[in-house]
Amino acid sequence: MPTRVILDTDIGTDVDDCLALALLFGSPEIALAGITCVYGDVALRARMVRKLLALRGLSGIPVLEGASEPLLGLRPVYWEGHEGQGLLEADDDAGGGETEDAVDFLVRTVREAPEEIHLLAVGPLTNVALALKRDPRFGRDLGALTIMGGALRGPGSLGLPYVEHNIRCDPEAAHVVLSSGIPLTLVPLDVTTRVRITPAGVSRIAAAGTPFHAAVAEQVERYPRFGRLGYTFLHDPLAAALVVEADLVGYETVHLDVELGGRLTAGATLMRTPTDDAPANARVALTVDAARAEEFVIGRIAS
Repeated sequence: MPTRVILDTDIGTDVDDCLALALLFGSPEIALAGITCVYGDVALRARMVRKLLALRGLSGIPVLEGASEPLLGLRPVYWEGHEGQGLLEADDDAGGGETEDAVDFLVRTVREAPEEIHLLAVGPLTNVALALKRDPRFGRDLGALTIMGGALRGPGSLGLPYVEHNIRCDPEAAHVVLSSGIPLTLVPLDVTTRVRITPAGVSRIAAAGTPFHAAVAEQVERYPRFGRLGYTFLHDPLAAALVVEADLVGYETVHLDVELGGRLTAGATLMRTPTDDAPANARVALTVDAARAEEFVIGRIAS
């Protein structure tokens, strides 16, 4: 049976959310139970998702708007400004007929199918934290949780920022989720910055020849980082790929904390070998077969 997945996404700011969604569409092992949007203009993000679903010819997948502000409202929302450009047209339907809040949807869907839902969270963790606060059973009933976020910054990763974007946008929500006791897999920058999409990969996607694949390829080419560097990282697609092909990476079981203060380090993810006083609470991807991962991701997106 396919794995039932809910994707929680901040699609639009980095093109990697779009690519993660395309990978899920191209994976018969996955049955999308819903897509929830988080952070900033969630209505625009939901419109982007619905447009991609329509281009792919998919229907019946709920798309829901969630939290637009961080959990405690302590930080301004980051908005790059190019979100939706090149994909949305003025006459695209702004409403999808969904009236349920994303957090209510998460709680209800997990409660109705205990231990069946794999939640793939590739944006700030506000929706997930609110679901945990809204229903004490949510974490217990969730089948699995995979998060793209964080950074260990070991000896081979000192070029990474102190704090990864998804965690930095809402550290308090990340603290709620990562300290909740839910068995989780964290996919940090230490592995996601080792896998890339280049013009050759974009050409493979475009060569599929459908309006959907043309739109995805155009979104990559339009992404400012891709334009500057000639490549961009496959952060969220790698996390999505692990739902299907878990052995693309190597894992370490760690005790994981989130720093909530600090002028430079608010949102930093701190990892250590578990002890009796600091037991294991996360499985973290720390090595990756980059060539195999890139081939897997591009192949699924281009299918």
